[in-house]
Amino acid sequence: METSVKAPGRHQRVTAGGWLPLGLRVAGAVLLAVSAGIHLDLYVTGYRSIPTIGWLFLLQVIAGFVVAAAVVVMRSPLVAAAGAGFALATLGGYLLSVQFGLFGFKEVRTTAGIAAGLIEVAAFAVLALAAITAGPVRQAGEPAGPAARILARVQAAAPMLAAAVGAVSVAALALLGVAVASAGGQPAAPAGAPVTVKTATIGGVTVLTDASGLTLYWFAPDTPAASRCTGSCAAYWPPVTGSPRAGPGVTGKLGTITRPGGAVQATYDGHPLYTYIGDSGPGQAHGNNLNLNGGLWYEVRASG
Repeated sequence: METSVKAPGRHQRVTAGGWLPLGLRVAGAVLLAVSAGIHLDLYVTGYRSIPTIGWLFLLQVIAGFVVAAAVVVMRSPLVAAAGAGFALATLGGYLLSVQFGLFGFKEVRTTAGIAAGLIEVAAFAVLALAAITAGPVRQAGEPAGPAARILARVQAAAPMLAAAVGAVSVAALALLGVAVASAGGQPAAPAGAPVTVKTATIGGVTVLTDASGLTLYWFAPDTPAASRCTGSCAAYWPPVTGSPRAGPGVTGKLGTITRPGGAVQATYDGHPLYTYIGDSGPGQAHGNNLNLNGGLWYEVRASG
């Protein structure tokens, strides 16, 4: 607690402060801003095209930056607590999406997602501690209002609350670890396993789909001999792996290439084939004409 005393006859003000609460607030605000920055990058590089999820990502980005600024500017323990709750809610949304899916979309394991999850756990812990260690802001001699009395009780229970924050943080890390371990992208088929390529009409255009009806895409930077979509790109655009066989309406030339790591990827008229995680079911082509992950993506039309 920091107290500033002015000349006699002037107000004396007791401020919420001290270096520890200030440092915690600033650190928490930075963590929230970094998390929002990761979500902004994900939104720009692919998630903006996913129905409902894209708008939720944009909302998280805006809210994250606003809450981060409010934590620093307003210097309120209640705002710090709100920031902690926001970080925990953002993590909860990620865990639900990874484990069960949200609005028809199921998240895959990516480095960005893991990093954002860890940052959100840290933001929760730091901002929760900032709220606990802060003191009331009021004029000296002024009767304590309801908010001040609540904060006084919080400070009295600080050791117990700090332990609770630690327990919640550990539990959140454990849930994140379980979710990440169980998540993944599309499993690679064995080299000799056949995959059926068929056709469907979407928006008046006949396109290629996989056996489950998901639209297939080709990536402009690819060559007939190599895929340029690896790492996190392949998490968002799962390669169609295995030896392709033609279904009804497929007239182009089917083939395969060997991906980095040895997996066999199907090709059509020289284009390595992919699906897109933004398509939650048949009849969708949300990945068409997108400029993401280093190049342009197009639906594969049956004419080649």
